[in-house]
Amino acid sequence: MIIQKKSDIIPSEITPREVFENRRKFLQQAGFGLLAGAAAGLLANPSYAALGKSTSLHRVSNSLIKLPPFSKSQYGGGEKLTPYEDVTTYNNYYEFGTSKDEPAIHSKLFKPVPWTVSIEGQVKKNKTISIEDILKLAPLEERIYRMRCIEGWSMVIPWIGFPLAQLIKWAEPNANAKYVEFTSLADAHQMPGVNLPVLDWPYVEGLRMDEAMNPLTIMAVGLYGEALPNQNGAPMRLVVPWKYGIKGAKAIVKIRFTEEMPITTWMKAIPSEYGFYSNVNPQVPHPRWTQTSEKRIGAGLFAGRIKTLMFNGYTEQVGHMYAGMDLRKNF
Repeated sequence: MIIQKKSDIIPSEITPREVFENRRKFLQQAGFGLLAGAAAGLLANPSYAALGKSTSLHRVSNSLIKLPPFSKSQYGGGEKLTPYEDVTTYNNYYEFGTSKDEPAIHSKLFKPVPWTVSIEGQVKKNKTISIEDILKLAPLEERIYRMRCIEGWSMVIPWIGFPLAQLIKWAEPNANAKYVEFTSLADAHQMPGVNLPVLDWPYVEGLRMDEAMNPLTIMAVGLYGEALPNQNGAPMRLVVPWKYGIKGAKAIVKIRFTEEMPITTWMKAIPSEYGFYSNVNPQVPHPRWTQTSEKRIGAGLFAGRIKTLMFNGYTEQVGHMYAGMDLRKNF
């Protein structure tokens, strides 16, 4: 059984108000047909039925992807991990639905293989690389990172991945490349949420080149010792631990190097609330919830909120990149 976690954040706060109201209006007009139909189709499918209802159903969705051996790293030693069940059933992934429990349900039959990523823009040569060849670019390692969501909740996740800098090196960007833009898959057949006009699909995110090259920035291909579950961004996603979770583009199919700052999905949706940088900054208030504290998912029913740290606690590693910047203006 998929159990939706309790939260002290009401639904209209979890999703930005404009998106929430548009979604509600659309679903009322459509009779919830699209997502309901997709869910019914999944439940009727023998492959889904064979998965059963135990918590183990989240661990078999990517059985076709075999991760190479990986090593441990120095990152996150001593951190208390968020339980696997919480990490894989409490997700923001609007391509599979806007409620936290929907991605784990609606992504069951998503196919993360075969998979290729196109490399475009300000590079020596446009090219394409398969997920199998991506896994050969650099040794994999487990990194335990804190993840902070802009909605006020957080997790501690043992990601498996490699530095994005290694993929950038392979891509061979030219001197004009100042930014890196990431585009996620938007397949209406496999992703029922793409049929809803809650965002301008496909999902697009971006980083400044120095942010992308920072050693903390990784391309994640697994978590908890296994390949990424579909609901967590299989087969490959971006992880930038000092930024809010919205920066973590999932199921990436295109990486484009640009001279101009990319207009990201949430910048386009609500520019007054979501800026390009999205650094964890408790000094910048959100119009509808506090950023000074966070609720650690999986910490227990009686666990209180904890103080949010600047750059999510990674100031020593990343603070120098923003020296002299007004981080309230550049939010």
